[in-house]
Parts: sequence; C-alpha cells; structure tokens
Amino acid sequence: MGYYDQDYENRYKKPKGNKGGYVLASLVGVILGALLVAVAFPRLMDNNLIPGNSAPAEEATENRNAVETRNVAVNVETDITKAVDKAADAVVGISNIQGTGFWEGSNGEEAGTGSGVIYKKEGGKAYVVTNHHVVEGASSLEISLTDGTKIPATLRGSDVWTDLAVLEVDGSKIETIAEFGDSDALRTGEPVIAIGNPLGAIFSGSVTQGIISGLERAIPVDIDQNGIVDWQAEVLQTDAAINPGNSGGALINIAGQVIGINSMKIAESAVEGIGLAIPINSAIPIIEDLEKLGKVNRPYMGIELQSVNEIPSYYQKEALKLPEDVTNGVAVMRVEPNSPASQAGLKELDVIVDLDGEKVNDTIELRKHLYTKKNVGESLKVKFYREGKLQETTMKLAGNTL
Repeated sequence: MGYYDQDYENRYKKPKGNKGGYVLASLVGVILGALLVAVAFPRLMDNNLIPGNSAPAEEATENRNAVETRNVAVNVETDITKAVDKAADAVVGISNIQGTGFWEGSNGEEAGTGSGVIYKKEGGKAYVVTNHHVVEGASSLEISLTDGTKIPATLRGSDVWTDLAVLEVDGSKIETIAEFGDSDALRTGEPVIAIGNPLGAIFSGSVTQGIISGLERAIPVDIDQNGIVDWQAEVLQTDAAINPGNSGGALINIAGQVIGINSMKIAESAVEGIGLAIPINSAIPIIEDLEKLGKVNRPYMGIELQSVNEIPSYYQKEALKLPEDVTNGVAVMRVEPNSPASQAGLKELDVIVDLDGEKVNDTIELRKHLYTKKNVGESLKVKFYREGKLQETTMKLAGNTL
C-alpha cells in the first residue's frame, strides 16, 4: 500500500505559468547593475581603487575644474561719465605769464597756472571765466585746450571782490561750450564733480567727485592783505578735491551743467575735504558786466570806511562822540570831493548805523547792502551819528567802486 505525502508535493512541486515575471526581474537587475557600474567605475579609477588608465586624482580634479578664460570688454557708462563727457572739453588750463624784463634774457615766464571754463562763443570769439587771482599781475595770458592746443588770451575784465575774471580768445578752435545750471536749486548732499588742472598741465583735465557739503557759506576775505576782513564771499562748500591749479575750473552737477566756479580750499593741517566754489547764479551778472564793460558796474558812495568795533573804545567816545549804547556802525574816515557822500553832506568822523532802514554793524554789512541791493542811480537813505546826535540824509548813488 503506497504512502502519499501531500505536504511534500506541495513543497517540491514546480510552479507553472510564471516564466515572464522572472525574465522581467532579471532584465531590471541587469540594467540597474550596469548603471551602478557606469557611475561608480570612474570614481573608483580616480581614487586608484581599481587599475586603469585614468589620470591621477589631481589631474582629474584640475580637468573637471578647468574653466575657459578670455578677455571681456566692459562698457562702463554712468551718469558721472556722461556728465564729464559733456563738460570736460569746456574746461581749459590758464597760464599766467609775467614779464621779467629784457635784461633777464626772457620776454616772460609762467608765474602760475589755473583753470577756466569756456561759457560762450560769438562772432568768432570765445569767452572764458576764471578767478581774478589766477590772472592777477599777468603781462600776457594763454589757455590750453584738452588736446594740448595753446591759444593766446586777452583779459576782458577782472573783479577782486568776487574773485572772477573773463578772458577773450580766438574761437576758431573752440568746439565745446559749457552749459550753466541753477545753483539756487542745489541741495546739501547732491553729487557734484570738479574738473580742472591741479598742479598745472601734468594733471590737466583731472576729475574729482564729491557732494555739496554746504550752501551759502560766508567766508571772510582780506582783499588788501592788511589783516582786516574786507568782504565775505558767499560760496558753496564741497568735499570734491580742489587743489592749487583747480582755481577757476568747473564744479558741475550730475547733468553736466556748471553750477559753480572753483575758487579756493581751506588749507590747514587739521582740515581736510573743504573746497569752495562761487555759485554760478551769483557769478553770472558779474561775468556779464566783465565781458561787456570790463568791470563790475557797482554803485559807490565815495568814502573811506572803518568798522566802529575795530576802533578803541576811548576814540569811540572822544573822537566819534558816540553814545555809550552805540558800539557798532561804520566810521567815515575820509570823503572824496564831489562824490555822492559829499553831495549828501556826509563828513569825516560821521558814523553810519543804518541804510534804507536796515541796521549796519560793520563795513562788510555796508558793502553787502550797497553791492547786492542797490543799483547805480538809485537813492540811498543813510542814518548816521554826528557829534553824538542821530541824523539822516539821502544820496544818489553813482557808478564806480567803493
């Protein structure tokens, strides 16, 4: 009698009908293995874990990190470069040539250099504005264009009070004219650019950048170098570098417009970055007078003055006879014959304290009122002390210089 083990049959019985599944599984395994070898094989060779003809690890790394290099030209154009391109060719160098005499063997030598701005071209002539101190004492003048061309210049007029001067040159070689902006519209912190020739021709056309550091700065000026302040120049303050030779050059805004004529810097060991420029709105009427008349047509009184606060208190009482509460004003030291002051009855030792209803404390305030608020031919009301008594007169202003 035979024995039938059902479990044995179930355990060892061959499966039927599933051959496709084994083939698919085998195919997937082959593909995955191939991918694994493709990824791992180069890294194993790079690290010398298996033999091969691959380059050393260092060379392989260099090859992977190698980057093609080439020169690249970058077109850098900004508002600043545009502004400089617009104005730079209108800024010229100025040579102040002073004669040394025939016996010295030379007709003249360059006594100093500065900068100037070409602002007008008309009738075959071109006109350049610069500083008075740049051209002072010159026996002849010469301008240098940006391309090195030198052109003789003639002085049309110069004004010591505003430190401005105007030159005339042949305009046949002049191509670029500066555009004036509006200095009254400037704001503190606004970017500006100074263009000029610091230290002479070697640094011609130098460009420095800064900002407007201050507006309407009042700077004391000693015109006659006697140690007494004669005038207060109202200027723009900038931190754009201004050095000797920059004087008379252009201070431009970001639109390339001239908004100031570079004039001076504060040169003290403890001070850095304080440059000063004449506002173009203040300069324009002076430039026009110098170009057309050769001088500034200012009203004048015809008197020699001294501030009361510069006179010892003893003489204020004994000579001027001033009341004790009057410590300011302008003393008349001398009256020119037939002058407006003489015709109005002013005399020596009179003390002017009021002009047109405005209090006058010193000679600077008197000149400011006269030069900025009055015109030639106008009437001026004057209050003054004589022998301790307050009096009043009216004078008709003539045209000349105080």
